[in-house]
Amino acid sequence: MSLHITQDGPDVLLSIKVVPGASGDSISGVLGSRLKLRVSAPPEGGKANRGVERLLEELLDAHGRVEVESGHGSAKKTVRIKGAEIDPVRKALVAE
Repeated sequence: MSLHITQDGPDVLLSIKVVPGASGDSISGVLGSRLKLRVSAPPEGGKANRGVERLLEELLDAHGRVEVESGHGSAKKTVRIKGAEIDPVRKALVAE
């Protein structure tokens, strides 16, 4: 399957699967149609969600423009990247 990533007006929506409490923050590849991310933050009090936002902001040079849009209490989430386009986001996140 291919990564589920869509353009939503001026923003990009990205489907992810998060593994919280990992030894470090990284991309683990594509799992089904979701980008799999590992974050060191624990899954409590929104810490893992903030870890996801920080990781993607750093990887995409999109500081302050990434937010978890849905799935706040779930491993499966949708992330909004404000003011972005699909092709540069895909190239930055997925090794072809």
